[in-house]
Amino acid sequence: MNGWTPDAAGLEALETAARTRLDALPTMHLNRGTPLFYPGDSAKGFVVVLEGRVEVFLTGPTGRDILLYAVEPGGSCVQTTLGLLGGEAYSGEAVAATDCRIVLIPKPDFLTLMDGSAAFRRFVFTAFAVRMQGMLHVLERVAFQRIESRLAQALLDRANGDLVQSTHQELATAIGSAREVVSRRLEAFGKSGWVTTERGAVRIADAPALRRLAAAVE
Repeated sequence: MNGWTPDAAGLEALETAARTRLDALPTMHLNRGTPLFYPGDSAKGFVVVLEGRVEVFLTGPTGRDILLYAVEPGGSCVQTTLGLLGGEAYSGEAVAATDCRIVLIPKPDFLTLMDGSAAFRRFVFTAFAVRMQGMLHVLERVAFQRIESRLAQALLDRANGDLVQSTHQELATAIGSAREVVSRRLEAFGKSGWVTTERGAVRIADAPALRRLAAAVE
Protein backbone atom coordinates (compact mmCIF):
# COMPACT_ATOMS: atom_id res chain seq x y z
CA MET A 1 0.00 0.00 0.00
CA ASN A 2 1.49 3.35 -1.10
CA GLY A 3 1.29 6.67 0.69
CA TRP A 4 1.63 7.78 4.29
CA THR A 5 -1.92 7.31 5.61
CA PRO A 6 -1.32 3.68 6.75
CA ASP A 7 1.25 5.14 9.18
CA ALA A 8 -1.20 7.70 10.60
CA ALA A 9 -2.96 6.67 13.81
CA GLY A 10 -6.69 7.38 13.62
CA LEU A 11 -7.03 7.43 9.83
CA GLU A 12 -7.61 3.71 9.34
CA ALA A 13 -11.27 4.12 8.29
CA LEU A 14 -10.71 6.72 5.55
CA GLU A 15 -12.81 6.42 2.43
CA THR A 16 -10.90 5.60 -0.77
CA ALA A 17 -11.26 9.09 -2.27
CA ALA A 18 -10.09 10.80 0.92
CA ARG A 19 -7.16 8.41 1.28
CA THR A 20 -6.08 9.01 -2.31
CA ARG A 21 -6.21 12.77 -1.79
CA LEU A 22 -4.16 12.59 1.39
CA ASP A 23 -1.60 10.10 0.11
CA ALA A 24 -0.74 12.55 -2.68
CA LEU A 25 0.64 14.95 -0.07
CA PRO A 26 4.37 14.73 0.72
CA THR A 27 5.81 13.93 4.14
CA MET A 28 8.28 16.35 5.70
CA HIS A 29 11.09 15.86 8.20
CA LEU A 30 11.65 18.44 10.94
CA ASN A 31 14.75 18.64 13.08
CA ARG A 32 14.39 19.02 16.82
CA GLY A 33 13.90 22.69 17.71
CA THR A 34 12.21 23.63 14.43
CA PRO A 35 9.35 26.12 15.01
CA LEU A 36 6.00 25.39 13.37
CA PHE A 37 4.14 28.59 14.26
CA TYR A 38 4.33 31.71 16.41
CA PRO A 39 1.69 33.84 18.19
CA GLY A 40 -0.21 35.94 15.66
CA ASP A 41 0.39 33.57 12.73
CA SER A 42 -2.61 32.29 10.78
CA ALA A 43 -3.14 28.56 10.25
CA LYS A 44 -1.94 27.49 6.81
CA GLY A 45 -2.83 23.82 7.18
CA PHE A 46 -3.48 20.85 9.44
CA VAL A 47 -0.41 18.99 10.67
CA VAL A 48 -0.50 15.21 11.06
CA VAL A 49 2.39 13.94 13.17
CA LEU A 50 3.59 10.54 11.96
CA GLU A 51 6.70 10.30 14.13
CA GLY A 52 8.04 12.43 16.95
CA ARG A 53 6.56 15.05 19.25
CA VAL A 54 5.55 18.70 18.78
CA GLU A 55 5.08 20.86 21.88
CA VAL A 56 2.80 23.90 22.04
CA PHE A 57 3.59 26.69 24.51
CA LEU A 58 1.83 29.79 25.77
CA THR A 59 3.93 32.77 26.87
CA GLY A 60 2.63 35.08 29.58
CA PRO A 61 3.18 38.85 29.85
CA THR A 62 6.17 38.27 32.15
CA GLY A 63 7.83 36.08 29.51
CA ARG A 64 7.25 32.83 31.39
CA ASP A 65 6.20 29.86 29.27
CA ILE A 66 3.78 27.05 30.06
CA LEU A 67 3.48 23.84 28.09
CA LEU A 68 -0.15 23.64 26.94
CA TYR A 69 0.05 20.23 25.29
CA ALA A 70 2.17 17.99 23.08
CA VAL A 71 1.10 16.61 19.71
CA GLU A 72 2.22 13.04 19.08
CA PRO A 73 1.12 10.47 16.46
CA GLY A 74 -2.68 10.28 16.53
CA GLY A 75 -3.06 13.63 18.29
CA SER A 76 -3.99 17.08 17.05
CA CYS A 77 -3.32 20.74 17.67
CA VAL A 78 -6.32 22.57 19.14
CA GLN A 79 -5.04 25.94 18.01
CA THR A 80 -4.63 24.77 14.42
CA THR A 81 -8.13 23.28 14.32
CA LEU A 82 -9.60 26.52 15.70
CA GLY A 83 -7.59 28.53 13.20
CA LEU A 84 -8.68 26.49 10.21
CA LEU A 85 -12.36 26.26 11.16
CA GLY A 86 -12.86 29.60 12.89
CA GLY A 87 -10.16 31.86 11.49
CA GLU A 88 -8.47 32.42 14.87
CA ALA A 89 -4.80 33.42 14.86
CA TYR A 90 -2.37 31.38 16.91
CA SER A 91 -1.90 32.56 20.49
CA GLY A 92 0.84 30.04 21.28
CA GLU A 93 4.07 28.77 19.78
CA ALA A 94 4.77 25.25 18.50
CA VAL A 95 8.22 23.67 18.35
CA ALA A 96 9.40 20.21 17.33
CA ALA A 97 10.50 18.68 20.63
CA THR A 98 12.16 15.78 18.80
CA ASP A 99 13.05 15.00 15.22
CA CYS A 100 9.66 14.62 13.53
CA ARG A 101 8.05 13.26 10.39
CA ILE A 102 4.87 15.15 9.56
CA VAL A 103 2.39 15.87 6.79
CA LEU A 104 0.88 19.31 6.27
CA ILE A 105 -2.66 19.16 4.89
CA PRO A 106 -3.18 22.58 3.21
CA LYS A 107 -6.22 24.55 4.35
CA PRO A 108 -8.22 24.06 1.10
CA ASP A 109 -7.70 20.28 1.25
CA PHE A 110 -8.53 20.22 4.95
CA LEU A 111 -11.81 22.07 4.45
CA THR A 112 -12.76 19.89 1.47
CA LEU A 113 -12.12 16.74 3.51
CA MET A 114 -14.08 18.11 6.46
CA ASP A 115 -17.04 18.63 4.12
CA GLY A 116 -16.80 15.38 2.18
CA SER A 117 -15.24 12.70 4.39
CA ALA A 118 -17.10 11.45 7.47
CA ALA A 119 -14.05 9.41 8.55
CA PHE A 120 -11.72 12.41 8.34
CA ARG A 121 -14.24 14.55 10.21
CA ARG A 122 -14.43 11.95 13.01
CA PHE A 123 -10.63 11.87 13.20
CA VAL A 124 -10.40 15.65 13.56
CA PHE A 125 -13.18 16.04 16.11
CA THR A 126 -12.19 12.99 18.17
CA ALA A 127 -8.60 14.22 18.41
CA PHE A 128 -9.88 17.73 19.20
CA ALA A 129 -12.04 16.41 22.06
CA VAL A 130 -9.18 14.39 23.52
CA ARG A 131 -6.87 17.40 23.33
CA MET A 132 -9.42 19.70 24.98
CA GLN A 133 -9.80 17.21 27.82
CA GLY A 134 -6.03 17.18 28.21
CA MET A 135 -5.94 20.98 28.38
CA LEU A 136 -8.57 20.92 31.13
CA HIS A 137 -6.32 18.55 33.07
CA VAL A 138 -3.43 21.00 32.64
CA LEU A 139 -5.61 23.83 33.96
CA GLU A 140 -6.72 21.68 36.88
CA ARG A 141 -3.15 20.75 37.79
CA VAL A 142 -1.88 24.33 37.59
CA ALA A 143 -4.83 25.68 39.59
CA PHE A 144 -5.18 23.04 42.28
CA GLN A 145 -2.14 20.76 42.49
CA ARG A 146 0.97 21.59 44.48
CA ILE A 147 4.15 22.41 42.56
CA GLU A 148 5.91 19.42 44.14
CA SER A 149 3.22 17.06 42.85
CA ARG A 150 3.30 18.58 39.36
CA LEU A 151 7.09 18.33 39.25
CA ALA A 152 7.04 14.70 40.40
CA GLN A 153 4.54 13.83 37.66
CA ALA A 154 6.57 15.68 35.03
CA LEU A 155 9.68 13.72 35.98
CA LEU A 156 7.82 10.42 35.76
CA ASP A 157 6.25 11.35 32.41
CA ARG A 158 9.59 12.31 30.87
CA ALA A 159 11.70 9.49 32.27
CA ASN A 160 13.49 7.11 29.93
CA GLY A 161 14.30 4.37 32.39
CA ASP A 162 15.53 6.36 35.36
CA LEU A 163 16.90 9.29 33.33
CA VAL A 164 15.02 12.51 32.59
CA GLN A 165 16.90 14.48 29.93
CA SER A 166 15.33 17.87 30.65
CA THR A 167 16.78 21.10 31.96
CA HIS A 168 15.32 22.90 34.97
CA GLN A 169 13.83 25.47 32.57
CA GLU A 170 12.16 22.76 30.46
CA LEU A 171 10.65 21.21 33.58
CA ALA A 172 9.48 24.63 34.77
CA THR A 173 7.76 25.24 31.43
CA ALA A 174 6.12 21.82 31.60
CA ILE A 175 4.52 22.51 35.00
CA GLY A 176 3.81 26.23 34.64
CA SER A 177 6.37 27.46 37.15
CA ALA A 178 9.69 29.31 37.23
CA ARG A 179 13.14 27.77 36.81
CA GLU A 180 14.28 28.98 40.22
CA VAL A 181 11.29 27.30 41.87
CA VAL A 182 11.98 24.01 40.10
CA SER A 183 15.66 24.16 41.06
CA ARG A 184 14.75 24.57 44.73
CA ARG A 185 12.25 21.71 44.60
CA LEU A 186 14.75 19.42 42.88
CA GLU A 187 17.31 20.25 45.55
CA ALA A 188 14.74 19.22 48.17
CA PHE A 189 13.96 16.03 46.22
CA GLY A 190 17.69 15.30 46.19
CA LYS A 191 18.00 15.73 49.95
CA SER A 192 15.13 13.27 50.36
CA GLY A 193 16.97 10.74 48.21
CA TRP A 194 14.38 10.76 45.42
CA VAL A 195 16.55 12.17 42.59
CA THR A 196 20.06 13.19 41.71
CA THR A 197 20.69 16.09 39.36
CA GLU A 198 23.14 16.12 36.47
CA ARG A 199 23.99 18.69 33.83
CA GLY A 200 20.85 19.00 31.70
CA ALA A 201 19.25 15.95 33.28
CA VAL A 202 17.70 14.46 36.40
CA ARG A 203 18.15 10.83 37.48
CA ILE A 204 15.31 9.24 39.42
CA ALA A 205 16.47 7.32 42.48
CA ASP A 206 13.10 6.57 44.12
CA ALA A 207 10.26 6.31 41.59
CA PRO A 208 7.69 5.01 44.14
CA ALA A 209 8.21 8.12 46.28
CA LEU A 210 7.66 10.35 43.23
CA ARG A 211 4.50 8.44 42.32
CA ARG A 212 3.13 8.93 45.83
CA LEU A 213 3.92 12.64 45.65
CA ALA A 214 2.40 12.96 42.16
CA ALA A 215 -0.84 11.45 43.46
CA ALA A 216 -1.04 13.80 46.46
CA VAL A 217 -3.73 16.47 46.57
CA GLU A 218 -3.93 19.69 48.53
